[in-house]
Amino acid sequence: MKFFNFFTQEIAIDLGTANTLIIQDDQVVVDEPSIVAIDRRTGESIAVGKKAMMMHEKTHGEIKTVRPLKDGVIADFQAAESMIEGFINMTGTRKRFFSNLRMVICIPSGITEVEKRAVFDSAEHVDAKETYLIHEPMAAALGIGLNVEEPVGNMIIDIGGGTTEIAVIALSGIVCDQSIRIAGDEFTNDIMNYMKRQHNILIGERTAERIKINVGSALHELEHPPEDFPVNGRDLMTGIPKQITVSYSEISHALDKSISKVEDAILKALENTPPELAADIYQTGLYLTGGGALLRGLDKRIAQKTKLQVHVADDPLRAVVRGTGKALKNIDKYTFLIDRKST
Repeated sequence: MKFFNFFTQEIAIDLGTANTLIIQDDQVVVDEPSIVAIDRRTGESIAVGKKAMMMHEKTHGEIKTVRPLKDGVIADFQAAESMIEGFINMTGTRKRFFSNLRMVICIPSGITEVEKRAVFDSAEHVDAKETYLIHEPMAAALGIGLNVEEPVGNMIIDIGGGTTEIAVIALSGIVCDQSIRIAGDEFTNDIMNYMKRQHNILIGERTAERIKINVGSALHELEHPPEDFPVNGRDLMTGIPKQITVSYSEISHALDKSISKVEDAILKALENTPPELAADIYQTGLYLTGGGALLRGLDKRIAQKTKLQVHVADDPLRAVVRGTGKALKNIDKYTFLIDRKST
């Protein structure tokens, strides 16, 4: 009988600072911004994901928008629960009778035990019966098709929204890693500050994000430059809305300092790499994943700095969630990758 349909539902979650992706049955079923809109009076969530993002920086006194993750970890526990629950509801798994929910969630490699506990607790509150965690660089390596079990060194650079994860992987483990809290959000802040400083114009987070996507660049000169981008904001001198135009070259100067810090972290990780693995990396090169990998010219800039090949993953935004999905399908095989807690 259908009523007694007792089974396990499995989902893999890339719980990112900027975006959350969920894979179910090998399909990406949720790809939404990591944001929730909350009614201040009742404390209940009104919207999550794209709907909440449309409200962001446009709310009145009774509604607030919250990004529950900061620097790759949960900063607002209640908002994170509401957001995760909203996303899981989008998958339809909660509508099935007697379903066990098994989840694999990816986390930054520099996460503390307290931050790890917050992820487990959030999973428990959405009725997950089994929760597994996997480190982002390992998930990214699986997602781009590397054989992580081989005795060969590979360096993964995953530039997300809140953190940049740099890890050397061999024999199913992370040999050495660097995790820095400079990534997509920091790039967005750099653009907002540059517009304020250079053009006396105040712009919001969403506008800065659009600038980054349309004319963001890591190099001052590109072979195929994007067209200049019109920017609307508020003039700081007059208080009146106005429009200016920015070029990719300007934005590359705005991002220069943060990208240099990412380069320094990569060099530090290479310094800490055992010599035999360093020899492997010279042959295999570096692998770029995450949304930051889409920044124009970043691969060339890192290649110039390290004198190594740099490969940008196909569909870098989904590399981590694909790897998390692969770990979910092979939980028995990949037990060495995953922290586990059953309830």
